[in-house]
Amino acid sequence: MKLLIYHVDAFTNKLFCGNPAAVIPLEKWLSDELMQKIAMENNLSETVFFVPSVKEGINYDIRWFTPAIEINLCGHATLAAAFIIFNKLGFKNFQLHFHSKSGKLSVEKRADVYVMDFPSWKPERFNDYPEELFSAMHLSEVLGVYKNRDLLIELQNEEAVKKCNPDFSLLKQLGYKVIITAPGMNGIDFVSRFFAPSAGIDEDPVTGSAHSQLIPFWAEKLNKKKLSAKQISQRGGDLECKWWGDRVTMAGQCVFYMKGEIEF
Repeated sequence: MKLLIYHVDAFTNKLFCGNPAAVIPLEKWLSDELMQKIAMENNLSETVFFVPSVKEGINYDIRWFTPAIEINLCGHATLAAAFIIFNKLGFKNFQLHFHSKSGKLSVEKRADVYVMDFPSWKPERFNDYPEELFSAMHLSEVLGVYKNRDLLIELQNEEAVKKCNPDFSLLKQLGYKVIITAPGMNGIDFVSRFFAPSAGIDEDPVTGSAHSQLIPFWAEKLNKKKLSAKQISQRGGDLECKWWGDRVTMAGQCVFYMKGEIEF
């Protein structure tokens, strides 16, 4: 069997920045075991697979795998998949619709910018977190802990987010994926970082699914519907965001890196 594989840097306009994803178009689903093995072999934060959909109004069904597990939503790999479909697979419409484990996801192409329509997952104040959480994150000053799919920890400023140096072994034992966030500077509304050692990713460079939680959180806090965000990982990434109540949109660019072939 031979499969095409693409490598795309998402949420950036510069090669070797943003978040890399492996993109694998399929005619029909492989076994879950095989897709997980391919994702483990790729050893990127996400490998995305998609197949043509038979559902009305849907173009493709989509799934995402980290090196360790399948997850229910991934933004940067969806962006990368849309980039390949629009630019390498001959898709002619300006809007693309996916079906996923998190429902319908849409991506609109606007020149070289791609706008994703995702669910809005507003985190709520959460007090039942493990007592080892702050020591695992090496944090002493925390403004609040919130939860939706993942834990969200609010910090005082951008510098505190940059300096955070988690104990990944301990964090993996706790089993939580963790977002840390604070107000940004120089025209950036908020910054963040995302850690998921329990999913096989110590730190994810740029995380769309985290922004499904961050956008409603900061939109309410700042009383703004349109927000500029930056994930300040080592690679870094930029997102233009908007809150629509029960939905959020995130806009970003992609850079093509590589096309190859898997043979097994």
